[in-house]
Amino acid sequence: MAQPAPSARSSFDVLVIGAGPTGLACAIDAQREGFRVALVDKGCLCNSLFHYPSNMTFFTTPELLEIGNIPFSSPNQKPNRQEALEYYRKVAQHYRLDIRQYEFVDRVEGRAGNFTVHCTDSSSRAHTYQARALIVATGYYDRPNYLGIPGEDLPKVFHYYKDPHPYFDHDVLVIGGKNSAAIAALDLWRHGARVTLVHRGAEMHKHVKYWILPDIENRIRHDEIHGFFETTVEEISLDAVRLRTRKGERTLKNDFVFAMTGYHPDFSFLESLGVRLKGADRTPTFDAKTLESNVPGIYLAGVIVAGARTSEIFIENGRFHGAQIAAGLRQTLVPSASSAHR
Repeated sequence: MAQPAPSARSSFDVLVIGAGPTGLACAIDAQREGFRVALVDKGCLCNSLFHYPSNMTFFTTPELLEIGNIPFSSPNQKPNRQEALEYYRKVAQHYRLDIRQYEFVDRVEGRAGNFTVHCTDSSSRAHTYQARALIVATGYYDRPNYLGIPGEDLPKVFHYYKDPHPYFDHDVLVIGGKNSAAIAALDLWRHGARVTLVHRGAEMHKHVKYWILPDIENRIRHDEIHGFFETTVEEISLDAVRLRTRKGERTLKNDFVFAMTGYHPDFSFLESLGVRLKGADRTPTFDAKTLESNVPGIYLAGVIVAGARTSEIFIENGRFHGAQIAAGLRQTLVPSASSAHR
């Protein structure tokens, strides 16, 4: 028996996988070209931003976070997480974007002009979408770089930092030497935790923001936050951590561990699509002008274009990828329907 034709609700010119700021920008730019567009995300809208620390302030100004030519108004020179989430919600509403939240992409079949995307939602229901082209903007924040040490799977160990309150009057270890580790250590200390910071380098990373670096260095210098450099964590146990320091092994009393050791893109998903990854950084193969990957009809956007070099792409530059991709789509696809906003 012939399969019924897909409905307008499940058939699109372009399907964007990932509904963060870059994915939203890509959807807007494709929609402006007259393409019928939808987005799917395994979490909520701007899922990574939602999971940032509750009191996080961006390192940039509001205008550098803008997408879709919608002004980002803020009374602050550097906006906070809550303001950003509100802004991106309003952008999505303004452009009436079709966003399928809490749908995990299981697999992709087909080829350029006729992709089939199989998803499962949070209630274990299956959803299938047809698309003529795909844009992958899946980011990297949901895949931590694990240490691979005994005890890392204990419930007391976290790879994300959200809020300091639960750790008041506890011994907390923060692992890492970049911005996320410095911010977590300072926030925990200021809210009554006893904080130790461990970093394998000889000092805090050079990329720590200029207004954060002297703060964390002064706290360590005055022993308000205990700092161990050129040190690695060898083992985590229920009530302690074992370190390897410059002076030998050291065991510290411990209640909680925040391993702020970075994150990486979902390389296995890219490979499942047929995208070739190159070199030690696993950089995907793509056309520098259109961002189309080596797989015809599959475009890449945001931080994933840099592979493991996740510090090279941010919202500030990833937001322009949508215009590049839209220009490429314009050369290969004829819109099947006009969008609500052009």
